[in-house]
Amino acid sequence: MINYVIPPLYWGKKPNGINQLFRMTKLTALLLVLGCMHLNARSLSQTITFKAKNQSLITVFEFIEAQTGYQVVYNERFIKTAKPVTINANRMSLADFLKAVLTPQSLTYQIEENTVLISRIPQPVSRVQAPPLLIQQREISGRVTDEQGNVLQGVTISVKGTAAATTSNENGDYRLAIPDDANTLVFSIVGFEPQEHPIGTSTTVNITLIGSISDLEEVVVVGYGTVKKETLTGSISTVKGSEILQAPVTNVSNSLSGRLPGLVAVSPSGEPGNDASILRIRGVNSLGDNNPLVVVDGVPDRSLDRIDPASIESITVLKDAAAAIYGARAANGVILITTKRGSTGKPTITANFNQGFAQPTRIPEMANAQEYATLLNEINLYAGFAPLYSEEELAKFADGSDPWRYPNTDWFDVAFRPWASQNYGNLSVSGGSEAIKYFMTVGVNSQDGYFKNSSHKYQQYSFRSNVDGKINEYISLGFDIAGRMEDRNYPTRPNNDLFGAVIMGKPTMVAYWPNGLIGPAISDGDNAAIIGTDATGYDRSKWYILNTNAKLNITIPWVEGLSVNSNLAIDKGFNFQKRFEKPWYLNIWDGQTVGDDGLPVLVNSKRGYADPRLTERMEDNQNILINAMVNYQTMLFTDHSLKILVGIESITGKGDRFNAFRRGFISTSLDQLDAAPDLEQSNGGSAFVSARQNYFGRVNYTIADKYLAEFVWRYDGSYIFPENKRYGFFPGISLGYIISQEGFWKDNIPYINHFKIRASSGKTGNDRIDEFQYLATFGIRGERFITNRNVELLSLYESQIPNTNVTWEVANQSNIGIDAGLANGKISITADYFNYRRSNILWWRNASVPQTTGLTLPRENIGKVRNRGFDFSVTYDDKAGDFSYQVGINGGYQKNEITYWDESPGAPEYQRSTGRPIPSDPLNADNDLYYQAIGVFRDQAEIDATPHWGGARPGDIIFADVNEDGKIDALDKVRNDKTNLPRLTGGLSIGLQYKGFDFSLLVQGAAGGVLYSQTTSGEVGNYLKDFYENRWTPENPDASYPRTFNWNQEYWRNQRNTFWLQKTDYIRLKNIEVGYSLPTALSAKFGVQNLRINVNGYNLFTYSPGLKDFDPELGVGTGRSYLVQKIVNAGLSVTF
Repeated sequence: MINYVIPPLYWGKKPNGINQLFRMTKLTALLLVLGCMHLNARSLSQTITFKAKNQSLITVFEFIEAQTGYQVVYNERFIKTAKPVTINANRMSLADFLKAVLTPQSLTYQIEENTVLISRIPQPVSRVQAPPLLIQQREISGRVTDEQGNVLQGVTISVKGTAAATTSNENGDYRLAIPDDANTLVFSIVGFEPQEHPIGTSTTVNITLIGSISDLEEVVVVGYGTVKKETLTGSISTVKGSEILQAPVTNVSNSLSGRLPGLVAVSPSGEPGNDASILRIRGVNSLGDNNPLVVVDGVPDRSLDRIDPASIESITVLKDAAAAIYGARAANGVILITTKRGSTGKPTITANFNQGFAQPTRIPEMANAQEYATLLNEINLYAGFAPLYSEEELAKFADGSDPWRYPNTDWFDVAFRPWASQNYGNLSVSGGSEAIKYFMTVGVNSQDGYFKNSSHKYQQYSFRSNVDGKINEYISLGFDIAGRMEDRNYPTRPNNDLFGAVIMGKPTMVAYWPNGLIGPAISDGDNAAIIGTDATGYDRSKWYILNTNAKLNITIPWVEGLSVNSNLAIDKGFNFQKRFEKPWYLNIWDGQTVGDDGLPVLVNSKRGYADPRLTERMEDNQNILINAMVNYQTMLFTDHSLKILVGIESITGKGDRFNAFRRGFISTSLDQLDAAPDLEQSNGGSAFVSARQNYFGRVNYTIADKYLAEFVWRYDGSYIFPENKRYGFFPGISLGYIISQEGFWKDNIPYINHFKIRASSGKTGNDRIDEFQYLATFGIRGERFITNRNVELLSLYESQIPNTNVTWEVANQSNIGIDAGLANGKISITADYFNYRRSNILWWRNASVPQTTGLTLPRENIGKVRNRGFDFSVTYDDKAGDFSYQVGINGGYQKNEITYWDESPGAPEYQRSTGRPIPSDPLNADNDLYYQAIGVFRDQAEIDATPHWGGARPGDIIFADVNEDGKIDALDKVRNDKTNLPRLTGGLSIGLQYKGFDFSLLVQGAAGGVLYSQTTSGEVGNYLKDFYENRWTPENPDASYPRTFNWNQEYWRNQRNTFWLQKTDYIRLKNIEVGYSLPTALSAKFGVQNLRINVNGYNLFTYSPGLKDFDPELGVGTGRSYLVQKIVNAGLSVTF
């Protein structure tokens, strides 16, 4: 690039005349030669693909030179006052591109050979004209922004049907004198849809332009960089931050279900602060850890769940060999989160506030007191005893005439509030200049629990600041800092007890006595009306988390296309937990004793621990990441593009933990460690260190934007393995062919305007295992030996046999896919088929090797798993006038199987795990062995004709005699082929926009999973209403349920069998939102740029024919878990 300067005739003093004449003669000759030449055919055939937002004109010239090989010649004086350029060009001819860039700058160009000369547009010679007719005018002004609220510079604003026009400045502002009778403003800029806006009597018109960028021109985030979607060769799914905000949830993981093909998301809990979804990329692939690697703004191992949703720009999922650039931790896939950054323009301030209300998606309908008492009578009847309740007593349970002796308690109504409040607020500001850009945000959210007077409470306060600075043309800096404080408050009892007390609550017992005092315990001191409150104490935990990242980017000026990047990221986390458990009191009545006033005499009964006790824990963690990368890109020949990335990275971590315990506090008002005796005090602590050293790289080679190749690699070193196994090499390769670029395709299949075939293969690793398995470890025995000198000696024992050959778990991944665009980009199709083979999985040989030493054998790299499946997405995006609409459908199917693990020799084939899916709990694989239920015995004759368990009677479940030996025993158990994770997942999304109104809908579903669903019922707890209404009785022998059972007293109930194995297939209305944005003229009257109100919902409706009483994602079939939530929410967003 040549910057020529014509000095003025006088510059302080007269220049040497001969030298000046010589320079001007040379320049004049150059201008004459260039000016007389015409554009040749080769220059006109050059095309430009380039997207820029508020980039300098010099940057645009540099890109022209890099992409075309042409040299750009300009005068610095011409571009000193040039405005930043915003353009979106896709294979635009060089001539059209230069015209679009230069015309708004009052510049023009000439091309000859490999040179582009930039010059000013000649000014017309002024002529004496007759005075114009006086036309009455008025002034109109406003601001132009894009969909994200970023200001747009260089937008042409014209009055339709007239010559009046202007352009927006660097702050997106414009001011224009218009005729009084003007009706319509037209807004236009390359890369955005032109818009017409009626003027009316308005003096201010603010407008938001919609990007016209095609799906292919989008840039997606990949490991350590970005790539244009059109040239992508890997299997990647992406969701925008704006879509995430359509879900009224504070945990980001809960907004992903149904949006990303290939990502399985299960939300098993609605507990405040503990409601994260289980995420699996293309299902389960290992017997061990299956969690994907999460990378936030280039830094791995940061949390996805608690990022402020309003700060997220996009989320990308790497599903195939593209993840190999993350090496040893990428076997389960990678989730990349990119947060928002600033842009050039005046500060844009946005405030969001949301108020939501949550309740369980499903509350099981339980038997009432009369029904429960009837079932207890049946238990006695089948056992040969007299009924517990007479007909008169059953009637009293129903009519409520004696609430002291015959109550009818609905425990869910007693324990739960109608709605639990949750709210979320966020304030952000973004803007900047060419020198510095910024995005800053603060947020707060709060969630309450379901229980009345609940001690469940989660609060979070967060902030983020992303700042980018440009020191000069070659050096730029960035500094990101984000932090949050998480404040969790929970009851002292676990969710298993809390929800168990509710679902097991006997309706024949009171929660509160008629005089208002708390009632007795259901079992183990639990009364659902009190154990969810702070009457039992508290469990409080606070996390303080700080993430920082400093970035340095250097463009090497003397080597075109070469740049160096470096990052220093430091993460700190501190946790303090305080758990204070104290006794609580219930009131018991023996059912007989009454006072002088005739009222029952209640006895106060102490529950829980005999004395208060306190546990405190502290944890302090730190991680430091340092990396450096070299990037080089160049054009080879005419249309060959080469990009190279090479990097080195070091990650170190350390942490300390401490805990202390005391009991025997003299008062429940004193909750400090020094307020209790040291009789039974205890304390403990630990520390850890970790280190990883990595080398990585990527090479992209493209020919004519048609033939695509990518090679990624990583050489990983991890502290987890022995020295001779510490490093591993993980390569990946992917190829693509955009066949639609071929002439024969364009001529014969024009309606498919884009068609790409791609394939990938690679190796990744999984090092998420227990550290230091190659070392023998020792524990300290609890016994102490007293020597003759009265000295205590502690004994050591070997707790782990080392495995000196422990190494990486290896994933070999293959993928083949297509990308297609139809109807000029309105329809987009992506489809992939994958085949993963996992080997070197750590597992025990305990099944085949006899245990003689008493020690647990070490795990060895012996396990093997295969996983195959497909995923796809189809989207349609179109517009008709003011009406825009989008429809998308996506889905995925995966099925894994164990190809090898250690099993007991001699087990029948139908009980073996090999060749079947990975169990829900591999450590307890025998839990997946089930008796096969084939019905319910209708009568004694059917029992006599069927192999059965000893003691079978009418109403019992029939078990299949699988091995046909005429009896029912453990050899008739069959291994189940399904788990609680679905095999098939999908989503349907619809978006509609009309003027200021917008509507979005997401329907999500899953199939292929199962849940063992059975309540703890009988004398110990209540029954489901559905069981009461459909159980076997002598009068109803064809019922769908067996006879009434007592917990753990019936062989067919406490033996795991398929009768209670319920399908969890479901379709759910995951999200729905309706919003309205005020017209810009009306917003301006309120002094704001944009004002939007919305109402939305989450999990509002669920259809699951195989599971009636519990949510299909709950994961606990007894109901003894924090129930999944549905939410209704109202929101307000204001942009200034």
